[in-house]
Amino acid sequence: MTATGTDVSPPVYIGSERVMGFLADHGRERLRRLTWLRVLALGMLAGAFITTGAFLSVLLSTGVASEGPARLLQGLGFSAGFFFVILSGAVLFTEANVVLPAVVLGRRDRWRSVLRFWALAWVGNLVGAAVTGHLIALATHPSPGTVDQLSRIVAAKTSTTGQGLGAWAALVVSGPLANWLVGMAAFLATMGRTLIGKYIPVFLAVTAFVSAGFQHSPANMGFFSLNQAFVGGADVGALLTWNLLPTGLGNIAGGPIAVAALLTWAHAPRPDRDQP
Repeated sequence: MTATGTDVSPPVYIGSERVMGFLADHGRERLRRLTWLRVLALGMLAGAFITTGAFLSVLLSTGVASEGPARLLQGLGFSAGFFFVILSGAVLFTEANVVLPAVVLGRRDRWRSVLRFWALAWVGNLVGAAVTGHLIALATHPSPGTVDQLSRIVAAKTSTTGQGLGAWAALVVSGPLANWLVGMAAFLATMGRTLIGKYIPVFLAVTAFVSAGFQHSPANMGFFSLNQAFVGGADVGALLTWNLLPTGLGNIAGGPIAVAALLTWAHAPRPDRDQP
């Protein structure tokens, strides 16, 4: 954006062709600086934020009869948790699905360290979600309508439990779609130079995946932990086998392929034109 005369005002956002480079530098610094214990701790923090966002999404949508406004409010609530992750530097499994492949695609680190980071992030998210869900249950007393709303959301997410290989595969397919949108939220938030400029794309992308009902492993961790704390009776093994694991596998495919690999390739310079 150019002002009058020779003055040039600073850009209001980072160009999309530069974002993968920023993400690769960010990921490389994390791999270099964070010990396994710090990754686990920051993963737990991200799980806590995501669970808080899940609880807020339930509170905001309780009593809203119309499906469209209810899903919009769920997206608003859940986007708060993801935005806390972005601003705090916490480690979210699905955000790492974009940042860490950017490091490898930029030939700045090895897959072994990336896979270790991924695994620690997933475990940390799960532990953080479980602890936070129970702390929220101890600290709050939501209305019966709020608890019912939470149960309905969890029932929708687990409706295919035990229904065979086809249902399991459908969860794997849903995972990339969720992580594609979450990955784009991380990508677009990196473009923004202001807090509001970062939050708007986070809100839009997160609301899109929440409204569509795509399966997102850390989000489900948050909802499941809350439901277990308030209602109880869940089969933890079934939740892992029939939801969190297939969803997580699908999430792993979405960010690296649909965001990191695609945009790194698309924005790479052409040697025959872009080099002097």
